[in-house]
Amino acid sequence: MTRPSYFPDNFTLAIALTVILASVLPCSGRVADVAHDVTSVSIALLFFLHGAKLPREAIVAGATHWRLHLVILASTFIVFPLLGWLMKPLALTLITPQLYTGLLFLCMLPSTVQSSIALVAVARGNVPAAICSASASNLIGMFATPVLVGLFVVHGISASASFDSILKIIVQLLLPFAAGQMLRPRIGGFVDRHKPSLRLIDQGSILLVVYTAFSEAVIQGLWQQLPPSALAGLVMINLLLLGAALAVSTLISRRMGLSREDEITLVFCGSKKSLASGVPMAKVLFASHAVGMIVLPLMLFHQIQLMLCAMLAQRYARRKQVLIPLKR
Repeated sequence: MTRPSYFPDNFTLAIALTVILASVLPCSGRVADVAHDVTSVSIALLFFLHGAKLPREAIVAGATHWRLHLVILASTFIVFPLLGWLMKPLALTLITPQLYTGLLFLCMLPSTVQSSIALVAVARGNVPAAICSASASNLIGMFATPVLVGLFVVHGISASASFDSILKIIVQLLLPFAAGQMLRPRIGGFVDRHKPSLRLIDQGSILLVVYTAFSEAVIQGLWQQLPPSALAGLVMINLLLLGAALAVSTLISRRMGLSREDEITLVFCGSKKSLASGVPMAKVLFASHAVGMIVLPLMLFHQIQLMLCAMLAQRYARRKQVLIPLKR
């Protein structure tokens, strides 16, 4: 039986169970110190595998479509932060200031890679351009996100825009990514053949970061500081944010006169945010006790974007099927 597109995937369910586990059995003391060291290694491994999985041929094939890529990057790193800033008056009436900081952080993250490409493929968009844009977004995000966080995120939550913060991103994320990319000619075949198994390492790394972050947040009193009304307000704000991003992306694509395939690529690559990049970056950029609250908006946004964009991709695909017979 096929799982409905609106039902959470296994990874999202695993994240929810991890949060529950951290709430009931948070790690502390010596165990927390060991978990922190293991988490740092797993994050480096995660980005090494990202680099090793990225095919250069696909990037070259889509790189010539520079106008589309620039618009997608602008949507990711300019339009999204602007939307987050414009939503501040409404957001602060519905959620706590810490959650709003997490919402701003979400707005400054790069796009997803795997899910963006998959959704563009389902909707029958420009897949080579999607691969190029999503990959470039994550690479640029390693520099753009810490700079944007330093410029616009409230410093009272211990965000750091210092050179030390950017250096941590380079050492822990960019260097492993570059190493994986350089070694791809040697290990790329192995990585491609074992993608399902290596995906477990990807997801396991993220789950470990989520567990350690929420453990510390729970010990600091996360759930006592977070009323149910704030959670409900966060869901509403995330829905409004995603809806606004989708609407702006669609409007821009039609004003520019992009083809249907390129519109699909802009809509899906320009309106999504990466959990895989966001959780490790939050661990590097924010104080440990604040990470749980910071990543909570991203975790909710991740599931909302998957559900709504999956339905939107199916709608694009059906419209494409109708248009092809009409052209004949």
